[in-house]
Amino acid sequence: MHSQIIECLHKVEVEKNIAILYACESGSRAWGFPSADSDYDIRFIYVHPIDWYLTIQDKRDVIEIPINDNLDFSGWDIRKALGLFRKSNPPLFEWLDSPIVYQEKGNFANRLRELSKEYYSPTSCIYHYLHMAQGNYKDYVRGEDIRLKKYFYLLRPILAIKWIEQGYGVAPTAFSNLLERVTIDPALKQEINRFMLLKETGSEADRGPQSPILNQFIETELRRLETPTKEYQNNPVPFEVLDEIFKNIWQQVDL
Repeated sequence: MHSQIIECLHKVEVEKNIAILYACESGSRAWGFPSADSDYDIRFIYVHPIDWYLTIQDKRDVIEIPINDNLDFSGWDIRKALGLFRKSNPPLFEWLDSPIVYQEKGNFANRLRELSKEYYSPTSCIYHYLHMAQGNYKDYVRGEDIRLKKYFYLLRPILAIKWIEQGYGVAPTAFSNLLERVTIDPALKQEINRFMLLKETGSEADRGPQSPILNQFIETELRRLETPTKEYQNNPVPFEVLDEIFKNIWQQVDL
């Protein structure tokens, strides 16, 4: 599958006349708890030839290509990506920290990784993860049983918030890193590990009875987070460094 993904990336580059600067796995495979039949969610950042940007026209800055039922490709133009990076966009931070990287060109991704602490905003990231957890709770926790993977769509953002609150900085992509370092009740950690094993050995559609331990943790945290108790000092977010990355990118690609 890895070679098929690389082939698809090269095909996208030719068909769209772009250079893909960075491509990685997102979703459950990057988080570290895929099911046996999990999809491949490929995310990438790309750049057009320089003339593409020399216009007053508004142009689409996203490429979305569903290849088949198992492969989903989605990418952001470099200018969009840099703008979101400046706003401390958690999905972009997660892409850069993905343990599964398919393609890198030049030093673009490494440069953003180096700058992540400077552009990281705890407040922006907490609000992102809280909104995600609240939406997933509303949508997924219903009835006597639940699709096993939906628990992780709740646990992951909540643990990411706790990671930030406990002073560790940008939340890691790998769920195991969150679980290992964040301070939580040992019984809760044991229950999460039990559900991880169930998910890894099952399919995406598997359902099971709800867990009182997980439900209590999720509901308690969501109630607590409704009223923020701590203010964070945000770093200044200058344009200049990111502008230089954008201006110099064509020296690193063949377009």
